[in-house]
Amino acid sequence: MNEKIEEKVKHINPFLSPYNTPHDTVPFDKIRTEDYEEAFMEGIKRDNEEIDKIIQDPEKPTFENTIAREDHEKGEHYYDLLDRVSNVFSCMMSAETNDAFDALAQKMSPILTKHANDVSLNKLLFERVKTVYEHHRELTSEEQMLLNNSYDGFVRSGALLDEAGKEKLRELTEEAGMLSLQFSQNLLKDTKAFELHITDKNQLNGLPDTAVEAAAQNAKEKGKEGWIFTLDYPSFSPFMTYSTQRELRKQMYMARNTLCTHDNTENNLEICKRIINLRREIAQLLGYDTYADYVLKRRMASNIKNVYKLLDDLIDAYKPKATEEIKEIEDEAKKLEGNDFKLEPWDFSFYSHKLQMEKYNLDAEMLRPYFELSQVIKGVFGLANRLYGITFKENKDIPVYHPDVKAYEVFDKDGSYLAVFYADFHPRKGKQGGAWMTEFKGQWIDQKGNNSRPHVSVVMNLTKPTDDKPALLTLNEVETFLHEFGHSLHGMFANTRFESLSGTNVWWDFVELPSQFMENFGVEKEFLRTFAFHYKTGEPIPDELITRIMKSRNYLCGYSCLRQVSFGLLDMAYYTKKEPFTDDIIPFEKKAWEKAMVTRSLPDTCMTVQFSHIMAGGYAAGYYSYKWAEVLDADAFSVFKKNGIFDRATAQSFRDNILSKGGTEHPMVLYKRFRGQEPTIEALLKRNEIIR
Repeated sequence: MNEKIEEKVKHINPFLSPYNTPHDTVPFDKIRTEDYEEAFMEGIKRDNEEIDKIIQDPEKPTFENTIAREDHEKGEHYYDLLDRVSNVFSCMMSAETNDAFDALAQKMSPILTKHANDVSLNKLLFERVKTVYEHHRELTSEEQMLLNNSYDGFVRSGALLDEAGKEKLRELTEEAGMLSLQFSQNLLKDTKAFELHITDKNQLNGLPDTAVEAAAQNAKEKGKEGWIFTLDYPSFSPFMTYSTQRELRKQMYMARNTLCTHDNTENNLEICKRIINLRREIAQLLGYDTYADYVLKRRMASNIKNVYKLLDDLIDAYKPKATEEIKEIEDEAKKLEGNDFKLEPWDFSFYSHKLQMEKYNLDAEMLRPYFELSQVIKGVFGLANRLYGITFKENKDIPVYHPDVKAYEVFDKDGSYLAVFYADFHPRKGKQGGAWMTEFKGQWIDQKGNNSRPHVSVVMNLTKPTDDKPALLTLNEVETFLHEFGHSLHGMFANTRFESLSGTNVWWDFVELPSQFMENFGVEKEFLRTFAFHYKTGEPIPDELITRIMKSRNYLCGYSCLRQVSFGLLDMAYYTKKEPFTDDIIPFEKKAWEKAMVTRSLPDTCMTVQFSHIMAGGYAAGYYSYKWAEVLDADAFSVFKKNGIFDRATAQSFRDNILSKGGTEHPMVLYKRFRGQEPTIEALLKRNEIIR
């Protein structure tokens, strides 16, 4: 028999058979690209069969036979196969894509959107859900939340529309899905297409050894001489901070800030306009004035007015500080370069670093030797152990999708199995920029009481090791790790009956609380003392360096706050539009965030076309969530500061009342149960020393 034919006969689609892996983890080593389409189509088929069973059930609709069917003894897992494939595919699209994957995503996007619409617009299915919603037995609070979410999900997806409205909604959502995918693919291609290739050693002036070595490694991997700098954060950021070559800084800055604006196939300008208009049309078709009104119906902020109040309050509180900070940096630049020097955007990181050195004698490179990745991992895992008693054990028998990825078994304080945790640390060709947490499997409890534990993953773009040095991180990268790890704890501690309510399945302006809360530990002396040892000598980080970290923690806090607020204003400007959006994106952007701006914005640069959060992610009309959650995290951490940052009782309360509860109750109810009161902005202002 022909070898290729024989191989095809032997190959069994891993998605369609038992995984036979530790903890039923995804068998990445056996999955082929062609397996996804087959599994997607089979998942859709099984979905439709289960929905037909619900519709044709002769029994009166009840919570049990309509909302929480347990045909497969997996809670609400009659969507199991499609969920499993979708979770893996979306992770691979972000973390390890290629041309074949991109093509498959383009093919599957309309098919999957159509299926989602077929479910949410199924009249007979909705009638059963509506019957249960209006006539049901006494429910637990978690059951009531699932029922409410099920009913609202149908209504918010068009179940109450007439047939013409439903057909229109199908068209709009399918187009929006395709364009969001195209947006992401364009951004990744344009980002990875750029490289600054340096062959003259003199052009490396000012750059630290770590940046030069990483650039040499990049060049070596691409088979080129010299040094290659990219737009990936671990390459871009040090270059902008340390390079003395102003023209090259300008080249890097303009490349980064004009992504997807050029006259080529990766241009996102018209795509963004269309996405904005599609979302407005969807919202108005469903009876809302704007897309923001539609989104905020299920957010803690609840309405547009409250979002703008938060953003305006932050501008009032932080703008004087931010203006003062910018003036200091401009003065520093003039002191070094002469009074005629004009500070440009590509100069900001360079001279703000000079000022930071002058004020605190501290920069990221001084700390790198103490933040070796394997030690940071021990520190982060050790923090979780001190707070919650959990432990992590690497298991090399768990398949991973790339050699960079590490897989761990997580055990609870009583030694019982808690979760599987994956960590993917470094940038590479097929990986989106940024950092995120995802899950391959959620948590749920079946009818027999079996608690099916989650498989969660954090994906980051941290500094890579070189031939000569291990991965040495900046403090900012340590905080990124802590942030994503906070999300993963939310997933790992999940302890709810229904998967759709477990872990991070909460309202979006609450989901950042567990992640931003963990960042607080990054500058705490007691935490740094547990892992920050020099990678060569083993010496602990000196006290005086920790003191400088503490003193500089609020350096540029005003500027940083207004930067986030400006993104929130831009987001709201797009999604509070009642009329069709016809403006040119770039000038509209400049005007939208004008009141939060304290630095000059160049006419050709554009954030919108690379703003994945609001164009391709779930943060449209929700970017304010980061600042909303920052108020919560500062308020929550103040309890730890009062009781001791490693206080087990406080940590247990945080776990029991917030981390393990998922979306089973209103987030403010959960927060008040932990805190004893509603949060105020005061803790944030105190932490940033805006008030004392």
